Amino acid sequence: MKKTVFLLILISCIFVAQSLNIARLKYNGGGDWYNDPSSIPELLSYYNTNVSNIFNIEEKTVTLMSSDISEYPMIWMTGHGNVVFSQLELDRLRNYLLYGGFLYIDDDYGMHKYIYPIIKNLFRDYPLVTIENDFKLFKTPFLFDKIPKIHEHDNKPPVLYGIFIDKRLVLLYSYECNISDGWASPDVHKNPPNIREKALKFGCNILHCVFNP
Repeated sequence: MKKTVFLLILISCIFVAQSLNIARLKYNGGGDWYNDPSSIPELLSYYNTNVSNIFNIEEKTVTLMSSDISEYPMIWMTGHGNVVFSQLELDRLRNYLLYGGFLYIDDDYGMHKYIYPIIKNLFRDYPLVTIENDFKLFKTPFLFDKIPKIHEHDNKPPVLYGIFIDKRLVLLYSYECNISDGWASPDVHKNPPNIREKALKFGCNILHCVFNP
């Protein structure tokens, strides 16, 4: 049933040009969930140009309590600070992931100590694991031999964590690499062009992994 729901979402979008939308997750706790508003439009525009023209580049915003959250196959979460989910919100997140949704979390610095315990304990039967460099996420449409490190934070190696349900990646968390900062408009963080290109290409790989499970 879970796979069927997810496939129906994808099939319905394939036949409508540029109908796919990605939503940003608004959350409680005081963290700046709204950080880098140009990131999603810039990434989706890059994907449309360089991979496949399937996305509506306008960013949408949802909460875990939004009635239309199931309309978004992927939601993105970022920020620098505290994250608080109620028990009801956690239940809604579990259901969203179980029935075909995907959550990508990028720690923009300062988020880790709040979000990591939440996602580590999200599912009893589906553990949070480290994503190794031989996973398909690193292979297509752009080839990577390691996680691109876009911003230095605490001089630690970048790490990708994930949760799999029935072999499908349903949650991805990037730590100590700040990939989504590289998606923002060039004038925001003034990343060197080659660094920004790596961030956008790795973002495309994330999208491709989500929509080609």
